[in-house]
Amino acid sequence: MNDPSLSAKESAILTRRHFLWLLSMSAAGAAIGCATNPVTGKSQLMLVSEEEEIKIDRQQSPFQYSADYGQIQDKSLNDYVRGVGRSLASRTHRAHMPYSFRGVNATYVNAYAFPGGSIACTRGILLSLENEAELAALLGHELGHVNARHTARQMSKGSLTNILVGSVSAVAGVMADGLGQVAGALGNIGAGALLASYSRDNEREADGLGMEYMVKAGYSPKGMVGLMEMLQSLSKSKPGAIEMMFSTHPMSDERYQTAVETAQVQYGSSQNLPLHRERYMDNTARLRAMKGAIDDLQKGEQEMAAKKFGQAEAHYRRALKQAPDDYAGLVMMATCQIIQEKPGESIRYSEAAKAVYPQEAQAYHLSGFAKIQTRDFAGAYKDFGTYEKLLPGNPSTPFFKGFSLEGMGKRKEAAKQYHRYLQVVKNGKYSQHAQKRLVEWGYYKR
Repeated sequence: MNDPSLSAKESAILTRRHFLWLLSMSAAGAAIGCATNPVTGKSQLMLVSEEEEIKIDRQQSPFQYSADYGQIQDKSLNDYVRGVGRSLASRTHRAHMPYSFRGVNATYVNAYAFPGGSIACTRGILLSLENEAELAALLGHELGHVNARHTARQMSKGSLTNILVGSVSAVAGVMADGLGQVAGALGNIGAGALLASYSRDNEREADGLGMEYMVKAGYSPKGMVGLMEMLQSLSKSKPGAIEMMFSTHPMSDERYQTAVETAQVQYGSSQNLPLHRERYMDNTARLRAMKGAIDDLQKGEQEMAAKKFGQAEAHYRRALKQAPDDYAGLVMMATCQIIQEKPGESIRYSEAAKAVYPQEAQAYHLSGFAKIQTRDFAGAYKDFGTYEKLLPGNPSTPFFKGFSLEGMGKRKEAAKQYHRYLQVVKNGKYSQHAQKRLVEWGYYKR
């Protein structure tokens, strides 16, 4: 069976095979390229070109943003974050990169950067900052990772396993135990699965670069010190909320002490530059008004991780009582309901989420799962189709489109979708199901 459109679609994706090729070249010691580090000026092994960094970024970052419940819908707040980021980016060692900055709806405490310059910070961390200088320190740190090419360096050394496998295994790997478990894992797929885990040396270098960039942009280096103090404090008071950040950005007392010393010694003359606390408070006022709801969502996520679904649901209900139209809260509740085998309730919350934020993909995915469970195969197919338009490239989507079509009795169309799925995912219960159907229907030989 051949689908002439497949090759074109597959060519648009950086495949696992290509990543493994990069790894094999590295393992063989191939002198494919020594590049000059833009920060240090020294030559280093670099198998990943700048063009590939940008391509990886553009293909992977949308999955992370969707897993983090999409970009914050508060345009003025996003414009503010973007403005602070751009003021720093223009002063970096790679000012020509296509940088972008955004806040995302996730409630855990984190910020992250993809190798091509896409940078995001969660609502959880924005609520934890005290002033604009701390925001500049946060974004400056992420810019440090991009400018020092930390992700590309890890790929070139063959040590970055989670992003090498990319969304293919990250998404397909959570599908082994049935629809309910897929839905439960969906909200966590992006939470670190597609991101680099930096070394302490990487963090130290990014801290130094972040302080350099923020001071050049006119901020007091005290902002970096304040950021470190906040992270240390949260690690003691809310360890669950900051767990993901520390898994990708290891924290230490030494990092804090280095920041204090660097601010005092290297940037002593810049100590009195502004922190812009009032400006930060003005621009985050609407977000801070939701703090109670976001605290409950954080607690709900921690209960979900502990598989205490009843307690999680209680937290989500409290959050939605305070913020009934919060997209992240609605999706979290929909996920909680489907995990508890309440597909009707899951549909109710996911439909509300779609109405609140129709441009974001995750609610359509959840709604599709729930509708399969209620045997509304036509509705499920429509949802998965919308999801694929909004967020193309998820290898699991063709399977669920095929499963929905099979439920509708449309074998020919289902066979095409199963074939698409099997071009990407070769193993697992779902690939076995797809192969079995294609053999039974006469499309594949026994």
